Amino acid sequence: MIRQFINKTKEDIVFSISLILAIVTSLFNTPKLHYIDFKVLISLFNLMIVIECFEKQKLLEMISIRILDKFKNERKVSLVLILITFLFSMLITNDVALITFVPLALIIAKKSKINPMEIIVLQTLSANIGSSLTPMGNPQNLFIYSKYNLNLTTFLKIMLPFVILGLFVLVLLNLSIPNKDICFHIEKVEIKNKKITFIFVLLFIIVLLSIFNIINYYFAFLITVIITFTLDKKLFKEVDYALLLTFVFFFIFIGNLSNIEIVRNLFIKILNKPKSTFISSITLSQFISNVPCAILLSGFSSNYKELLLGVDIGGMGTLIASLASVISYKFYANEYKQNKKVYLKRFTVYNFSLLALFTIIFWFII
Repeated sequence: MIRQFINKTKEDIVFSISLILAIVTSLFNTPKLHYIDFKVLISLFNLMIVIECFEKQKLLEMISIRILDKFKNERKVSLVLILITFLFSMLITNDVALITFVPLALIIAKKSKINPMEIIVLQTLSANIGSSLTPMGNPQNLFIYSKYNLNLTTFLKIMLPFVILGLFVLVLLNLSIPNKDICFHIEKVEIKNKKITFIFVLLFIIVLLSIFNIINYYFAFLITVIITFTLDKKLFKEVDYALLLTFVFFFIFIGNLSNIEIVRNLFIKILNKPKSTFISSITLSQFISNVPCAILLSGFSSNYKELLLGVDIGGMGTLIASLASVISYKFYANEYKQNKKVYLKRFTVYNFSLLALFTIIFWFII
């Protein structure tokens, strides 16, 4: 167990940084239990369990293959992959959407002998943009939704213009994909256990209701644990506990930092205006990624609208701005090692172009 923890600190730089920051700031301030947002942690845990079950039972794969099998044109297949990734990322998070649907793009590319670089870059953008629409679409959204006690209507009003505009841009960018027929066939996938899948779909609804504050999140957690323990204990092993610990460490870090007066006053001064929060969140996301950025800046700013828009728009740009983007890169790099640098160049051009576009547009809107 200790060896696994040490290995994780070496492999996951965000996890390591969060741990170091928590330890260092604890030398100046004694950590308090109330620093930790248990609703975020529990909601993330519940979502991870349910989504792991969907992955294991091949639910998402089955749905996507049945849709894709109807199209035999490269541009149309690309558009379908983009839209599937876009829509599912709202429910299953951007990283899981990419883990599920980027491999499908790679399979189709191999069978039809095309280079899927452009498609995968667009899929990555679609996951980061699409996931912005819902609180459970990505971790920073879930955190901000809980931190500022937002309701769903308020959340959607903030994010809907960005997501609609993003979808329009993605459809336009898809026109760069060759409009030619391709030949491929993907073996059909069936759900492994329909009964278990159905129960976990119902559980997913319960988890969503807890996120939207319709039912108590502790109740949802209890139901999740009981159902998982009864039907598939192995799902507990698949939870990304490192991500949950990363959140805990960042909560401690921000709690400690906010109680150091000189630091707190400096951050509050910088972030006191809405536009300064917006630009700060976009800029900082490029260097530490948007999840820790959201946690950090939320401790010093009440401008939740600008923070939410900033970290979601800030998910574009560098490869690490949204850690979900690293998933796509690894998938592509493993299959096309000789094109890794070309992929990074293409990714950077697309991402910074859209980052600049959305930053300028929403700078004037807010």
